[in-house]
Amino acid sequence: MAASPTARLRELGLALPAPPTPKGTYVPVALHDGMAFVSGQIVTEGAGVARPGLVDRDVPAEAARELARAAALQGLSALAAALGSLDRVTRILRVGVFVASSPGFVRQHEVANGATDLLVEVFGEAGRPARAAVGVAALPLHAPVEVEIVAEVA
Repeated sequence: MAASPTARLRELGLALPAPPTPKGTYVPVALHDGMAFVSGQIVTEGAGVARPGLVDRDVPAEAARELARAAALQGLSALAAALGSLDRVTRILRVGVFVASSPGFVRQHEVANGATDLLVEVFGEAGRPARAAVGVAALPLHAPVEVEIVAEVA
């Protein structure tokens, strides 16, 4: 029997960060008909965004990949807070990864792997989602990466 997501996080040596708090008129997670919609997650440090700027110009692609991983972990924290336990997640359905990209940068899919690789590590094949990796001109607070998650829950 596969380990639960909570046990898998422990095995991986990962701790969920504090659940995010809304910075606007929205909720961190909306639940509807067995699905959980996690609002876009950007990684912060202290009072600001971690590694602000455009990917490839200001933030190396590998650093952006790690930020996508951290944003996905933060999304799991939001899910755990909303559900009472991450173990209620039965499948990750879709992940959207938005990458603030410098002109000519076309490796958004590699940045997005940071988020989806983490989800597969935690949930196994149930963590392999449909995915969009989108290059954008800018993100809130000059963040280089934003990750949103849609999950099936029990």
